[in-house]
Amino acid sequence: MEKFPPFSLSRLLKTVFRPKPGETLAILIDLDEPRDVKDFAFLKNPKWSVQKYAHEVFYQGLKKNVAAELELKKVDFFAYKTTGGSNRNLPDEAFAPDGRALSLKRDIYPNYTLILCISDFSATAPLTASAHQFGFRGATLHGLNEIILSSGLAVDYNEVSRQAEKLRQGMTRAEGVEIDFEFGGKIHTLKLDLGRQEAQKSHGICLDEPDVANLPAGEIYYVPKNAEGEFPMKYEDGTVGLMRVRKGRIHEVSLLKGNAATIEDHRKKLKEDPVTGELGELGFGTQKLPFAGRDIQDEKILGTLHVATGRSDHLGGELTPDKFADADKATHDDILFAPHKTPEIGVPQVRMMRDGKTEILIERYQPAAYMKQLLQD
Repeated sequence: MEKFPPFSLSRLLKTVFRPKPGETLAILIDLDEPRDVKDFAFLKNPKWSVQKYAHEVFYQGLKKNVAAELELKKVDFFAYKTTGGSNRNLPDEAFAPDGRALSLKRDIYPNYTLILCISDFSATAPLTASAHQFGFRGATLHGLNEIILSSGLAVDYNEVSRQAEKLRQGMTRAEGVEIDFEFGGKIHTLKLDLGRQEAQKSHGICLDEPDVANLPAGEIYYVPKNAEGEFPMKYEDGTVGLMRVRKGRIHEVSLLKGNAATIEDHRKKLKEDPVTGELGELGFGTQKLPFAGRDIQDEKILGTLHVATGRSDHLGGELTPDKFADADKATHDDILFAPHKTPEIGVPQVRMMRDGKTEILIERYQPAAYMKQLLQD
């Protein structure tokens, strides 16, 4: 079992941002009724556990001593209405604890140099776009829980960055990746064309240029150029469907196990808006962390992998919200394959084609010899 140092808000912010004296910081949370941020009334509702961490650990921690230690000029707290989907565009209206109604674009983004979004639904994609537009640096920490606080946010992100770079160097400019999935005794293979692109790393460091870190961090990722084949996907209700991929998109879905209505709902979504089925990411975890039951951490664990559908603009891809049938419903949804989350879906092998060679990356949710050697070098 890996041992982690106690969580330190000061160390985390110093490592991730290296704040300069006089910087300003805003904390954003999502609520069904954002006006409940007034006088922090939402704290009385046990439903808002993630938002409670935002207030008690981050806001109170900063107010007590960390803001003074980091020489921050001000620290404020705001709420916006929950989007109901991963990486959907954020509403512009936000509320302050004194009851004021504000605009994210007018009152918050231009007036804070650091923004932390601690929410139920991921805001990485829309916040990254806003960071580039308004010039702030930020971090998204959706789904925060006690396990994440004591492990994924307690690590040294300088070391996370160094380890991720070792894997990135050994995986960059790959021609493609093949993933074998096993369900019900049958093998399904997904082939992703990576076009010899530079592999990217999520490493939790956001020092100078406007950008947004996704915390916990620790992954190597690509935006696929194309994809063909098929893969099983587990839905939230436990249903498992088979995704058939052509020309980089999911075109057909069939039932493997569970609720036929769930599959039909997905088919309807793909028919109404085909780009929701576009494969916008292939990612591999790089850290040794405990499973937290939240994809934000679990997808960063070494041996796990994820593909994602939908918008890819925050990753350097070309699928922006305006290309969806409804821009406000444009999402980026990670599909995580990990032993605790998808035990019925095996991953016998993941292969990378690079420089005329085939390297085995993962076997049955464990890093294979090639990945292990990269981390030791």
